[in-house]
Amino acid sequence: MIKLNPLTKTKWQRFISIKRSFFSFVLLMIMIFISIFAETFINNKALIVLYNGKLYFPTYTKMISGSEFGFNYEYETNYKELKKKIDKEKNNNFVLMPFIPFNPYENDFKNEKYPPYPPSFKDKHFLGTDNVGRDILARLVYGFRTAIFFSIILLIFNYSIGISLGCAMGYFGGKIDLFFQRILEVWSNIPFFYVVIIISSIIVPNFMILLLIMGFFGWIHMTWVMRTITYKEKEREYVLAARSIGASNIRIIFNHIIPNTISIIVTYFPFAISGGIVALTSLDYLGFGLPAPTPSWGELLFQGWTNMSAWWISGSVVLAMIITLMVVTFTGEGIREAFDPKMHTIYE
Repeated sequence: MIKLNPLTKTKWQRFISIKRSFFSFVLLMIMIFISIFAETFINNKALIVLYNGKLYFPTYTKMISGSEFGFNYEYETNYKELKKKIDKEKNNNFVLMPFIPFNPYENDFKNEKYPPYPPSFKDKHFLGTDNVGRDILARLVYGFRTAIFFSIILLIFNYSIGISLGCAMGYFGGKIDLFFQRILEVWSNIPFFYVVIIISSIIVPNFMILLLIMGFFGWIHMTWVMRTITYKEKEREYVLAARSIGASNIRIIFNHIIPNTISIIVTYFPFAISGGIVALTSLDYLGFGLPAPTPSWGELLFQGWTNMSAWWISGSVVLAMIITLMVVTFTGEGIREAFDPKMHTIYE
């Protein structure tokens, strides 16, 4: 059982009282939960198979060949065919399929029709398919998982460097500040987009390469912000009092200055998450992001742009981006208001 101190409980109660932010946070957690366990909800593999008295769990186990279930092939079982076979036989066997029985890479073609196919509840393509017959909802969910974790990892990397370096520059000042100022000025003048284009033309970028490229440049803004705030905060009475009783510089920075700048840090938090999602989507849209056929919102936007008659493609992505960016922003606003020590301090 996790025990929270009274101050943390008070802050959490404040956050819950901000209904818009709290419900946005709950919705964001639900979205992340579904994306983490997407294979359970959206997949072409069965969740549970009971065949001849034996249980199978194909979703999270190794490949099971079709011959195991009476088919005349050794490659992986087509579980939709297996379900039809078992339903037709009407015996004690059964197959439990996910709510959406398609994975984001699977092509579902229809006779005498060319994709993209419009939304259909009968075919369980609730948001339709893309230009090559892949389920839109499946690619949205898997694409969200990639985008949100990309943004969170990028945020942790950028904030770790930006906050630490910015506080050091602002607190120590002098030659340290001047030295890193020159580095930041040079660094900020390197054209980020051209670097991505050059690297993408040499190698096929993957998740880690894109993360390193964006992390290479993404910490600069937060460094400038923290440098400015620390210059202001280090002259306040609580810092002078801590210094007078012999507190070390590390303790003053991490135990006093950074906690009192949490409102500024959290203010930039939703914009950093949103910026990471938009940046990855933009790179994918322009063809410099993740390689095909990786599920990507940018790739879906490009398909929607090239095929405007298939309104469900671009419409689904735009709606997903609006919802995601809204809940992230509202959650960030609530955290800033609830956890800002200066908004709830009474001076006597």
